[in-house]
Amino acid sequence: MSERAAPHYCPYCGDEDLMPHEGDAEKGAGYAWDCGSCARVFRVKFVGLRAAAVASAERHTDGTVENA
Repeated sequence: MSERAAPHYCPYCGDEDLMPHEGDAEKGAGYAWDCGSCARVFRVKFVGLRAAAVASAERHTDGTVENA
């Protein structure tokens, strides 16, 4: 995934009228987006994976778990 993946809708009002909020980029903080419908500016940032998601990825299809 690229560093500047665009959200598809506003998390507050659900509208799809989004534009990048120019001049507000911070390294590692995610980009800011303007919603043309509700006039909010927001950021979307990937934090990480839950431990349960990583543990289930180590589980085999036959139900056995691989020891790390």
